[in-house]
Amino acid sequence: MRIAYVVPGPMSKGPMGLKEMRRREALLNSWAFEGTTVSVVDVPNGPISIESAYEEALCVPATIDLILQCERDGFDAVIIGCFGDPGLEAARELTKIPVVGPCESSLLLAAGLGHKFSVLTVFDSLIAGQELLAHKAGVATKLASVRATGIPVLDLMKDPEFTRRRLIEVAETCVRQDRADAFLFGCMTMSFLDLADEISAAVGAPAVNAGKAALKHAEMLVSMGLSHSKTAYPYPAKMQAGLPFEALRVA
Repeated sequence: MRIAYVVPGPMSKGPMGLKEMRRREALLNSWAFEGTTVSVVDVPNGPISIESAYEEALCVPATIDLILQCERDGFDAVIIGCFGDPGLEAARELTKIPVVGPCESSLLLAAGLGHKFSVLTVFDSLIAGQELLAHKAGVATKLASVRATGIPVLDLMKDPEFTRRRLIEVAETCVRQDRADAFLFGCMTMSFLDLADEISAAVGAPAVNAGKAALKHAEMLVSMGLSHSKTAYPYPAKMQAGLPFEALRVA
């Protein structure tokens, strides 16, 4: 099984660099089942980090182009490597192979772990958007809260010990004050710190790593021979009429 993890930003050219891409690739492969190979690839241009709806919109065209290339290259599934799942519905319209979003995957998983769950995000400005994502995933009634750490994406790895303490502090508030039975990391960089087990033990509630949840979701779909329904995500009408994909936009 070959799975592509598509970073919807030029990570290799940014502050984190190619070294971080390869570290994430190694982590994903360590989490994968035997026989699964995960390749991390990034788009050539776009936002360095995605912390707003505007930045999500900017990254979508290049991300979809890369997802289509992955399908042509024979990958069995694709993961969109951003918690906001940018372009998820559009990518599913254009593909047959499973396209998985870490947000949708981890929301559905967390909703099954208890009566209520919380999301840990980076900024207060993202709270409303992540509440909307829970609504779209059909689990809004089980959402206890969305709480922000206040640490920008590009700063999460600069002081790992401070980030760890802050994640524990926010998660404890979710569990003690908001009555969450589980919580998830609403940011891929948070997930790739690989602290879920440690923070879960400290807080006393299950922690969902969004990167691992998306990977396991993708592996499950491929192993079961399943993909998104084309009644839910049909090919665009122009393509159904026989026009090529390139006809959907003007160069």
